[in-house]
Amino acid sequence: MQISHIEVTPARLKLHTPFRSAAQPEPVTQIDVVFIRAEPVRDYGDAWGCAVLDPADETTLEQATRACQACATKLQDLNPLNTQFAMAELSELTNGLSSVRCAFDMLLYDLMGLWSGLPLYRLLGGYRDRIQTSITLGLDDVPATVEMAKKRAQDGFRILKLKGGLDPELDVRRVRAVHRALPALILRLDADQGYSVKSALEVARALEGKLEFLEQPTPAEDLLSLRQVTENSPVPILADESLRGPGSALEIANQRAAHGLSTKLASCGGLDCARQIDTIARAGHLSTMVGCMNEPALHIAAGLAFALSSPNIRYGDLDGHFDLENDPSIPGFEFREGWLIATEMPGLGCRVDF
Repeated sequence: MQISHIEVTPARLKLHTPFRSAAQPEPVTQIDVVFIRAEPVRDYGDAWGCAVLDPADETTLEQATRACQACATKLQDLNPLNTQFAMAELSELTNGLSSVRCAFDMLLYDLMGLWSGLPLYRLLGGYRDRIQTSITLGLDDVPATVEMAKKRAQDGFRILKLKGGLDPELDVRRVRAVHRALPALILRLDADQGYSVKSALEVARALEGKLEFLEQPTPAEDLLSLRQVTENSPVPILADESLRGPGSALEIANQRAAHGLSTKLASCGGLDCARQIDTIARAGHLSTMVGCMNEPALHIAAGLAFALSSPNIRYGDLDGHFDLENDPSIPGFEFREGWLIATEMPGLGCRVDF
């Protein structure tokens, strides 16, 4: 296979409601994305990828676009079905940007799915065809959190993930209030590195029986503190920001520093890297969660394909597209009563309409 043409299109996508967390105290109102479209020489259909920039990073949309353009030019001289060789060649041009690497990793996997006629979740393993996803509630006071939780329940979600980390006592009150209002829903708490070991354990003990898990309670670099929480917590602990790639996954597994790993494709560099992390987690008897940032449905489709591929992936947190106002990507997957459900469309199964 050869690619005849590649287009690189930067975009700014707005959020319906500004989002705030302990990691991002300034409200996030938009995200920067670079879409990539590849036309194969033969008519298999257009393949897509996209780079999603983390608002917490200093990378500009212009820098990411330049890196994508350099990779696009190089890819036209490569056989995209030789995915490992192609990604090795492109890695030198990504300028260390995991989001750009992820974009071309997605595009190559989409091409492979189009070429084979298989949906990507089957190509990656096809363990299941659906997974429940949580929806994230940003930082707010107790009444506003309960109100938003009720709205999300009416929207069909059955799992809620509350952002916390600034005030442990307030986090406990918020979770308890949501649990009282919606006792049938599953609740998760993401502390965004905001707790000490002492406060993390106090929160975990206060919310025993009410939380499915507590995510990244302590600072990312401090695996000793994370391990101390994990060893003494009555609630499962997941590592998120502590996970930077396969090497850190191996370190977390070796130290038994968490009960599970939260993997984001944009952060780790794409499906290939995420699959390595899940393999390490599985060998170390850790569960895997597939998470996301605020990101378009095209990017969520790649995360969903990965989430459906492995029996070790226990949790889905793939809600990043629900609050975007002007997302040009149109998903092939369905959302039904809290479940994301794959279809049999080849590749990522998405189209993008600018």
